[in-house]
Amino acid sequence: MNLPEDPESPIQINIVPMIDVVFAILAFFILSSLLLTRNEGLPVALPNAETAEAQVQRQVVVSLNAAGEIFVGNRAVTDEQLLEAIQTLGTLTDGGLVVIRADQSVSHGRVVTVMDRLRSLPGVQLAIATEGSQP
Repeated sequence: MNLPEDPESPIQINIVPMIDVVFAILAFFILSSLLLTRNEGLPVALPNAETAEAQVQRQVVVSLNAAGEIFVGNRAVTDEQLLEAIQTLGTLTDGGLVVIRADQSVSHGRVVTVMDRLRSLPGVQLAIATEGSQP
């Protein structure tokens, strides 16, 4: 028995599903990397506190290293530039939170001086970063 030959159509590769999968994987990695990173500023040795609580609202991080130098985020600033550096960030509208991450070796007077300057910002809330208690 002779069967008629089917005309063969040219082979086509459809890459649209592959592009969809690649973009879905890319979106997953971008979003997961954004959720895993935390803006804590510079590494400092924070004091321990048993009543430490996590803060979730928008915040600006001001760090004081062991030498007493001030950093807003990762940028070093002088005492006079502190308020201007925070105001240029623009995240402290209507009661924003400023977290002070002071190394435990920084003198109390230096931390109070920085807090006093920060309190001159309208509607600012101050918090001091600590390490949670260790079991």
